[in-house]
Amino acid sequence: MQTLKIHFLGAAGTVTGSKFLIETPEKNILIDCGMFQGLKELREKNWEHLPIEVSEIDVVLLTHGHLDHTGYLPRLVKQGFRGKIIGTAPTLAITKIILLDSAKIHEEEAERANEEGYSKHKPAEPFYSVQEAEVTLGFFKAEEKDQWIELSENIKYRFRYNGHIIGATFIELEIFGKTFVFSGDIGREHDLLLSPPEKPGYADYLFMESTYGNKLHPQESVSDKLVELINKTIHNRGNLIIPSFAVERLQTLMFLLWKLYDENRIPNIPIFIDSPMGNNALSVFQNFPDWHKIPMKDFNAMNNRMNIITSYKETWETIDNPQPKVVIAGSGMVTGGRVLTYLKQMKDKTNTTVLLVGYQAEGTRGRQMLEGAHELKFFGKYYPVKAEIHHIESLSAHADQQGLLDWTSNIKNKPEEVFLIHGEPTAQDAFRIKLRDTYGWKVTIPKLYEIMEFIV
Repeated sequence: MQTLKIHFLGAAGTVTGSKFLIETPEKNILIDCGMFQGLKELREKNWEHLPIEVSEIDVVLLTHGHLDHTGYLPRLVKQGFRGKIIGTAPTLAITKIILLDSAKIHEEEAERANEEGYSKHKPAEPFYSVQEAEVTLGFFKAEEKDQWIELSENIKYRFRYNGHIIGATFIELEIFGKTFVFSGDIGREHDLLLSPPEKPGYADYLFMESTYGNKLHPQESVSDKLVELINKTIHNRGNLIIPSFAVERLQTLMFLLWKLYDENRIPNIPIFIDSPMGNNALSVFQNFPDWHKIPMKDFNAMNNRMNIITSYKETWETIDNPQPKVVIAGSGMVTGGRVLTYLKQMKDKTNTTVLLVGYQAEGTRGRQMLEGAHELKFFGKYYPVKAEIHHIESLSAHADQQGLLDWTSNIKNKPEEVFLIHGEPTAQDAFRIKLRDTYGWKVTIPKLYEIMEFIV
């Protein structure tokens, strides 16, 4: 008999900050290493040292490359981690892009805060630097999906395809004869860019995301909505601003807009892509064609149709350009990135339309706009919002409640316990009841920093 401990260090009772430490007699394994985003009380936790001995973590296994699953890695290294950071090759490629871009934004924000004096910290410091992000990359190690990898005598793991974003997987671990499954973020059955997620067949302990545990994605036509808003933008001689995540969401929007143009459903309106990280992510799609389903001929035609912005000078040229246009810029929940520059200049104009796509976490500017905020605070100041706000929820890369249930439908045994993670409390409780009523499973909703013991 062996005693294992699971530390819920993030994405417990909230959507972001995924970190789960499995403490075993042979290896200490961290599943994901994400940053908290959204509410200030959560973001402030990023600056706290983890309540564990970081130097004793042997390995980090990444489900995928999103910031809320990888963005804490440089801080982990700074606190003494010296093991391997393992993921699929496209996951590590995406993680590299996201960490370097995130570090650059942290440095720029600290510099701006010091120049304009709006930080309470004197001096303001970046969460981590580009140099610290680059040091972190030295710990990366890529592994193939579908192959069992031994970590020690009684522990092995494998990555399995999960849709969601390029490179994303769920993780199966065999630990002293018990199967632990960490879902990561589960993709959708019918995705424009990606194949349907695979499904686990067995789980003694299941750690499962629940972002949309209480919702079904609306049966709306994204194409029709884009056509409507683009025609309105042209008629009003305005701008359509689409805040977007750089990975998957951006490529989906580009593909949709290219298809609409190719099918003569929208006129030749200029489309500007202002996301340095998104531009780099396009190269991951180019380098890993087996991980997505866009034919390379279409992929190249799509890129040629877009105006890809490569410098801050071009950002300002785009803002000053008076003609109607579409601008897609990061970040997707308006928490930072180039989209803030566009919003600062354009959101007080009534002929500006902002289209929010996908999930907007609590405490983010995207959620505030969605809820009708008349002003937004960024760069230390308040700015009025007069733009028209629209929302498309069905572009989310997450499975909805039915998709989550479908993902569990191949599990042949009755898990000893299911833990719902990566969700807001109302979504988690609704999905807890759904799983209990559908399967009769024992479902637990862990609290942040809770520690649970398992005898195996």
